[in-house]
Amino acid sequence: MAGVVAAGLLLGYSNRPEGWYAALHKPFFNPPNYVFAPVWSALYVCIGIAGARTWSRDPASTAIALWFGQMALNFLWSPVFFSWHRIDLALGIIVAMLACIVAFIAVQWRADRVAALLFVPYAAWVAFAATLNWSIHRLN
Repeated sequence: MAGVVAAGLLLGYSNRPEGWYAALHKPFFNPPNYVFAPVWSALYVCIGIAGARTWSRDPASTAIALWFGQMALNFLWSPVFFSWHRIDLALGIIVAMLACIVAFIAVQWRADRVAALLFVPYAAWVAFAATLNWSIHRLN
C-alpha cells in the first residue's frame, strides 16, 4: 500500500500543473489545484488496500489483472495530460481507466466486497475527472 501511495505522489509531483495548465480554459466546476493532492492521497490508500487484499486472495485472478490495468492507465494519464499536453489522448486513457475500475468493482463484488467498496470513491472521482478532462478538451 505504501508503494502505491508513494508512486502516486511521485507521479503527481513530477507532472505538476504548470503555466500551460493555468492558461487553459476550464469549466466552472474545476476544483482549485490544492484539492487534488489530498484527494489522490486518500484514494491511493484505498487503491493500495484493495490491491493488497486482491493479491493475497489470488495473484492470478481477473481482479488483479484489472487492478494492474487501472494502475497502468492511472500512472499514464498524468504525463500524457500535463507533460505531453495531449488532452485528447488523456481523455481516452481516463475513460479506459474508469472502465477498468468499474470492472474491478463488478468482479470483486462477490469475491471481496471490501475491496470492491474501496474502489467506489475512486470510481466516482475518476468519473468526475473524466468529465473535467472532457470539458477542458471541449473548451480548448
